[in-house]
Amino acid sequence: MSANRIISYAFALLICAMGIGFGSSAFAAAAPAAGDGLYSEKGTATCVQCHNEAPATDILKTPHAMKGDAHAPGGQKGCESCHGPSNSHAAGFAAGKPALPAVVFNGPNASPIEVRNGACLTCHQDAKRMNWHDSQHKNANLACVSCHTLHAAKDPVMVRTTQAAKCFTCHAQQRAESFQFSHHPMREGKVICADCHNPHGSAGPKLLKEFTVNQTCYTCHADKRGPMLWEHQPVRENCLNCHTPHGSNEARLMKERMNFMCSTCHSATGNNSGGAFGGAHALVGNLQGSATFSSALANNRTCLNCHSQVHGSNNPGGTFFFR
Repeated sequence: MSANRIISYAFALLICAMGIGFGSSAFAAAAPAAGDGLYSEKGTATCVQCHNEAPATDILKTPHAMKGDAHAPGGQKGCESCHGPSNSHAAGFAAGKPALPAVVFNGPNASPIEVRNGACLTCHQDAKRMNWHDSQHKNANLACVSCHTLHAAKDPVMVRTTQAAKCFTCHAQQRAESFQFSHHPMREGKVICADCHNPHGSAGPKLLKEFTVNQTCYTCHADKRGPMLWEHQPVRENCLNCHTPHGSNEARLMKERMNFMCSTCHSATGNNSGGAFGGAHALVGNLQGSATFSSALANNRTCLNCHSQVHGSNNPGGTFFFR
């Protein structure tokens, strides 16, 4: 075969390939993606013709409305990225035959919880939410919008100074404790619920971000972590043995007054603490032979006057947590 004929064949094949490519491109451009006919023709612009006041328009001030972000609803189908294909909703109102959007998040016509949460989980499926499907909040039939407010310039549950108020709408006991004399500054926005808890699910108890209570506490109270040369076993076991985390009328979030707290373990019958804690020995001026026993409880002296290193000691002489 001559060189000219080879070149002719190659040229013909190239023309065919180009024709197929152009044809398929033109077809792809002409054929809409599956389901596009269900979406509003102009997307968000169609929605704001009616929904043109706050709070509906407040979402335009949030990252959800970023048109330049292909991962955000605004960069995809706009309002219908979350509310689903709703051309019938927009067209129905224009024709005097109103229809609901595909997904309604609030109100008497709200969609089923699984549908509403499913709209959120199409994007929000990262490590922080991997335990959502078996979490306490999920099993309590909460929807994402039970806590989150999307049509707001700033979602209150995502703001440190307002998050606690949102959580307190359900957690009334913790709200009451936050007003007690000693409390974590949750209402003040310095320590917030999400610093300790993961509301979307956790492998630990009580939706804690860590596997145990102590590990959670150590994220702030690192000086109590240890290991110590002399360990105080109740401290290692659980911080909640002595402390209550949300609020207490005793100092340092103690569950009860210091001496009484200690006496729950250090009773007169179990050790040598009877002079301060047990029976007749605890009474002021009690005589035993020629000695007078002065009660630490009655005189309002605390165990920490002597046992100052109650969380543990690294001093070789700290056997009894004196130093």
